[in-house]
Amino acid sequence: MRYPDWIWHNGRIKPWAEATTHVMAHALHYGSSVFEGIRSYETPNGPAIFRLTDHNKRLFASAKIYELAMPYTLEQINAACREVVKANGLTKAYLRPVAFRGLGGFGLSADTPTDVAVAAWQMGAYLGDGVLEQGIDACVSSWQRFAPNTIPAGAKAGGNYLSGQLVAREARRLGFGEGIALASTGLLSEGAGENLFLVFDGALHTPPVSAALLNGITRNTLMTLARDHGIPVVERDIPREYLYLCDELFMCGTAAEITPIRSVDGRQVGEGRPGPVTRRMQELFFGLFDGRTPDRYGWLEPVEA
Repeated sequence: MRYPDWIWHNGRIKPWAEATTHVMAHALHYGSSVFEGIRSYETPNGPAIFRLTDHNKRLFASAKIYELAMPYTLEQINAACREVVKANGLTKAYLRPVAFRGLGGFGLSADTPTDVAVAAWQMGAYLGDGVLEQGIDACVSSWQRFAPNTIPAGAKAGGNYLSGQLVAREARRLGFGEGIALASTGLLSEGAGENLFLVFDGALHTPPVSAALLNGITRNTLMTLARDHGIPVVERDIPREYLYLCDELFMCGTAAEITPIRSVDGRQVGEGRPGPVTRRMQELFFGLFDGRTPDRYGWLEPVEA
C-alpha cells in the first residue's frame, strides 16, 4: 500500500511518518480507542464528504460511552477531515478519524491524555474488485457477537473489532469473501464489519440494534432511501436459516458500501446474483453522488466548506 503524504494529528497537519505514539500507549494494550470510517465522493458540485457530521457525532457518542475525554470540538474534527483530504489532493477518499488513550498510565482505569488523528487515503471496493457488481460468497462464522451488557455494540470502539477480526479471518481462511456473525441469542447479528439486509417479497428486512450490532450510518441511509422510494423496511429478529431462504441478501457499510451476497455456507441466495431490490438500492445510494438521487437531507458536505 502507498501511504498518503499528510495526516492530521493532535491539532495540525504533519507528514505521515511523523504521526507517532509510544508503544506503551494505553490504547495499544487495552483497545481504548474510538474511530469512524467516512468516505468522500466526487459529485457534480465538487468533492463532498458523505454524512461527515453524523459520523463525527457518533465518534463523540462512542467516546462518551467509554468516558474518553475529547480535546477537540465536533467542528474542529469536521474541519480536520476536510483539511486532510485537501492536503493530500484527494477527491474520492476514505477517512479515518480516531481518538485513543495515549501514554500516561498503565492500569485499566488510568487517566491518560487523549490523542486524536484523522487520516485520508484512496480506497476502492473494500471486499475486492468487482464485488459490487458480482457479489460475494459468505459464511456464518463459528464466532458469535458479544452478549448484551458486556461490550457496548453501539460504540464504534477499537476493542469491539477484535470480534470482527475473528469473523473476517475465519471466513478468509475458509475461502469466503466475508463472514456473518450471530448474536449470543443465536439470531442474526451482522457481518464482520457490515450491517445486513435480507429481501423477502420486495421488502428489506434487517436485524434490530438490540442484536449486538453497530447502528450503521449506511444502514440508516438505506432504510431512509428505501422508505422514501416505496420500498418497505422491517426491523426484526431473524433466525440464521432465513439467510438461506431470502430472495436477496446484501451487506452495507462505509467501506463495503452495498455489497451483494450470492451464497451463504455454500447455499445459493435467490438466483445466485444481485437481485432487483439490491440493484435498486445501489442505484439510489450511488445516485446521491452523481446527482440521480436528490440529497434531501443535506448528507453531502462539501470538502470546500
